[in-house]
Amino acid sequence: MELRQLQYFAAVADEGGFSRAAERLGIVQSAVSQQVRRLERELGVRLFRRTTRHVELTGAGERLLPEARAVLAAARRTRQVAADLAAGGAPLRLGTVQGPGDRVHRLLADLAAAAPGLPVRLRRLGLAERLAAVRSGELDAALVRAAATAPGLELLPVWSDPLYVGLPAEHRLAGSSPLRLEQLGELPLRLAPREQNPPFHDLVTGALRAVGAEPPLGPRFTTLQETLAEIGAGAPSWTVFYEVAGVPSFPRVAVRPLAAPAVTTYLAVPPGAPGPALRQLLEVLPSR
Repeated sequence: MELRQLQYFAAVADEGGFSRAAERLGIVQSAVSQQVRRLERELGVRLFRRTTRHVELTGAGERLLPEARAVLAAARRTRQVAADLAAGGAPLRLGTVQGPGDRVHRLLADLAAAAPGLPVRLRRLGLAERLAAVRSGELDAALVRAAATAPGLELLPVWSDPLYVGLPAEHRLAGSSPLRLEQLGELPLRLAPREQNPPFHDLVTGALRAVGAEPPLGPRFTTLQETLAEIGAGAPSWTVFYEVAGVPSFPRVAVRPLAAPAVTTYLAVPPGAPGPALRQLLEVLPSR
């Protein structure tokens, strides 16, 4: 079996005929027909039903087409890796999170010091897209925050950071540091809807349940900046957040660390032995 036979098979299936497939491939139709027939003989099944008017996949062809596409995709990835190696090494493809602080920058600086010749390609994606890209092989790994599980992937803890509470500066708890969740059970909570950040939402609500705290629902959470500004100007309420680019400061708002829980950032990686680029990253993680 040759890759070009699988390529011709997929092209005929895509174009719905041998002549159009040949035109797309830039070769003569007889070459396409010959290679597809050879593939059918080697596999021992008919891939297409041929008539004078049209060509369509057989049941066997429909079943084998996804496998052929997978082989062709793997071949393309192999060529890309080889090209990267020839250009100086396969890059590390890493999905990133925003902040907190300069954590990501320090991690990349440590990686650059340990592997100065390793190119790094960063991608900022939503959580679901980030994890899907690791599963599909588009990314070597991805940083994810507060995710308790990621089916099909391994989660390696990288660092933990405290959570912070924002509440009115005149509230009786404003002088306490750190705060405990059970102290806040009667004050209305402003928490973003779960669909905006499921792992973080589940972390907070799970921690509240664990200590038996059931704060009433506060006004709608918009952005962190708007929410903190409204807490300083409006009725008593509180919100909880993690640091991204420094701890914010707003008039008439007290920002205090929360005793527990902390928010953990993980590295999501495929199961099994890591490739060379990912191995370089894993070697600097213990210093986090």
